[in-house]
Amino acid sequence: MMELPFTTEEFLEVFETYNTAIWPAQIVAYLLGGLAIYLAFRPSARNDRGISLILASFWLWMGAIYHLTFFTSINTAAHGFGMIFIIQGLLFLGAGVWKDWLKFRLKWDAYGITGAILIIYAMLIYPIVGAQLGHGYPYAPMFGVAPCPATIFTFGMLLWTTQKISWWMLVIPGLWSVIGFTAAIKLGIREDTGLLVAGILGVGMLLLQKNPTSAT
Repeated sequence: MMELPFTTEEFLEVFETYNTAIWPAQIVAYLLGGLAIYLAFRPSARNDRGISLILASFWLWMGAIYHLTFFTSINTAAHGFGMIFIIQGLLFLGAGVWKDWLKFRLKWDAYGITGAILIIYAMLIYPIVGAQLGHGYPYAPMFGVAPCPATIFTFGMLLWTTQKISWWMLVIPGLWSVIGFTAAIKLGIREDTGLLVAGILGVGMLLLQKNPTSAT
């Protein structure tokens, strides 16, 4: 496995600097995540666009602020990561806000329950596990402003959609689920193991989802 260009200590120090600099954006991110869940319980075109806008804001923020502004200090690959995160944010803006292709509804089936589990993991279990492993706040990747928990949340919300998701909406989150899992193995950020699980379940289930209404 390829060696990372930074140590665990350097990685966590970036999060310490990042979390301190952006405070209280972490609270705003949790409020937005809670709002997205609430909107999924109240089906309407306006609420669908609202959820897509929230997801877009997470991805645009992480691309421009986390990757391009902070993570580049220890990893030159973060320039590329930042660009693909911004692209994913723009995809949510285009498909979900402008075109209104994404329809979110909480369903009590395998998709809805799996999505709910991933959302709960991203917002609640992920930070608890991190704290137990010795890297709690401000060293922790935080929900909505850090790539791994936000990607898990994204898969959870996409599993609440009512139509088949186009494959191009899944490429970047799926790719990041593998890249982020590398950090779990190499850096001991074991809570990111859930990211790989989210990627496998999310991509697999969404590609197999059958519905006559297509996002394309």
